Amino acid sequence: MHRIAVIGGDGIGPEVIAQGLRVLETVADICNVGYELRHYPFGGEHYLRTGETMPEGVLDEFRQMSAIYLGALGDPRLPSGFIERAVVATIRFGLDLYVNLRPIVLYSEALTPLRNKTPKDIDFVVVRENTEDVYIGAGGFLKKGTPDEVAVQDAIYTRKGVERVIRYSFELARKRNRRKKLTLVDKANAVAAHDLWRRTFAEVGAEYPDIEREAVFVDAMTMWMVKNPEWFDVVVTTNLFGDIITDLGAMLQGGMGVAASGNIHPGQVSMFEPIHGSSPKHAGQNLANPIGAILALSMMLEQLGELEASRLVERSVAGLLGSGRISDVSASSGLGTDRVGDMVCEELKRLTAAVPAGS
Repeated sequence: MHRIAVIGGDGIGPEVIAQGLRVLETVADICNVGYELRHYPFGGEHYLRTGETMPEGVLDEFRQMSAIYLGALGDPRLPSGFIERAVVATIRFGLDLYVNLRPIVLYSEALTPLRNKTPKDIDFVVVRENTEDVYIGAGGFLKKGTPDEVAVQDAIYTRKGVERVIRYSFELARKRNRRKKLTLVDKANAVAAHDLWRRTFAEVGAEYPDIEREAVFVDAMTMWMVKNPEWFDVVVTTNLFGDIITDLGAMLQGGMGVAASGNIHPGQVSMFEPIHGSSPKHAGQNLANPIGAILALSMMLEQLGELEASRLVERSVAGLLGSGRISDVSASSGLGTDRVGDMVCEELKRLTAAVPAGS
């Protein structure tokens, strides 16, 4: 019995999560997956109503869960990043979710803006370090609001933090067994601290002679992702660079509406979410495409060991996108949020009617 914490969040978050939960109910019935849900109200609306971001003790509750399923956070009535830091960052750092896993998979060549690229060319995964770098909040302001203002933000990297995410990435490259290649993305030619990444990459890599290694500067990476995405298999990078290049990766696969992510600590409770924001202008209009949230559900099921259910959800999404039945994953697709949820559930049932579960 999997215990799943659900945070719908803000804007379109509750809408896309609702469809993800419909898909979970359908695939759980097909694959005999036992689960129970516990809903949490955290987000901008909750803060504005109660003055509470996330109360003390909730992290202890989350530690007793099997997984956390998050919609999106962000409210334009609050300072930029306030609620995201108060909830998402608190969970990531508090639960030590040191891997941010972001698959970049193209399901239909009609979705990518790249010319002459097909699904066989765009199928890689970015492993973003998730608990260090500039996101730890070390720094501050001097003479704030004056002409002499100084702003400082420190990027912190530790040997432990760098090594564990690099080791995870080597293991993932071996597990994927695709190109068996790991690419490190850094800026070691300009940021001296990134020498720690280079040295650790080389030292850990010596333990994985079966995995090809390469190191790429982040500016070059953005170029090669567009020109030759087929070069990549598993990519490992810093927190900041991973945040940036995976948005580019989302566009390669069709847009933010199709991109999913996992915040993972192997063997412990982890959190799964679409990578899009709360998009307040689309909230409550049944316009947002829930595919990213549904693929995040697939990732969650895989992490929970429900491999059959995970593969079935991904196959259903891939079938709908690959066949053109869903030809646009944006809010202007003409397919309502509910309708896309219907289609995925219908595809799940169609696949399992054709091929019995477990076969």
